[in-house]
Amino acid sequence: MTPKRQAAILNELGLCGSASIADLAGKLDVSEETVRRDLKLMSANGLVLRHHGGASLPDVMHEPAFQQRLMANRAVKERIAAKAAAMISNGDTIFLDIGSTTALVAHALKDHKDLQVITNSAFIANILISRNNNRVFMAGGELRDHDGGAFGLEAKTFLEKFNYHHAILSAGAIDSRNGFTCHYLCEAELYAGVIERADDVVICLDQSKHGRRAPVNLCPMDQVDMLVTDRTPPQEIVSAMTQAQLALTVA
Repeated sequence: MTPKRQAAILNELGLCGSASIADLAGKLDVSEETVRRDLKLMSANGLVLRHHGGASLPDVMHEPAFQQRLMANRAVKERIAAKAAAMISNGDTIFLDIGSTTALVAHALKDHKDLQVITNSAFIANILISRNNNRVFMAGGELRDHDGGAFGLEAKTFLEKFNYHHAILSAGAIDSRNGFTCHYLCEAELYAGVIERADDVVICLDQSKHGRRAPVNLCPMDQVDMLVTDRTPPQEIVSAMTQAQLALTVA
């Protein structure tokens, strides 16, 4: 296994956290048997986790599984979600991403009606469908195994057909230098088009993500209208938010 091919495998896994052997073989233009041998060596060195038909990055290199994230700081996230849901009016067209706090926003919208909900999350689509005359539009494509999210060109093309009153997004971290960051390149690429088409962009995250940095830039602060969190961030972040005219709501 060459260092170049090892780096290429890690790069592909970094895009969405996992990949099949067939996909890796196609992207690297090598045989599936070659990929299997490479993954075996990389697994022995702790660089990847092998599973049936593919591999993923170790947990230390990406986000915890969705259900684990959903339960972590649940009460705090529910307060944040309630604040975000209160900004949405009946009849609005909204986008909800695949974040755990965003899923709780969907729960907090249970009494809203006549919403047009666009999402790339199968979990969120299931929460709001057939409720209070809401219309739910689900982005297509292969669903990511650890959170039920749809990504890729098909999902991006679909989401860019809509105009949004509100885009409710999550983020992996916020810091004064980089703004909002996330864990996967495919998320940043997908949500860039949504941000451009939204009248109002709201990011929901809890204080555990203040002053931290995830590997991928999601968006700068000046592309976001409101941060909803559970504690005022450190002063350097607040100063950067003020300069970017990014409003703060503390739940």
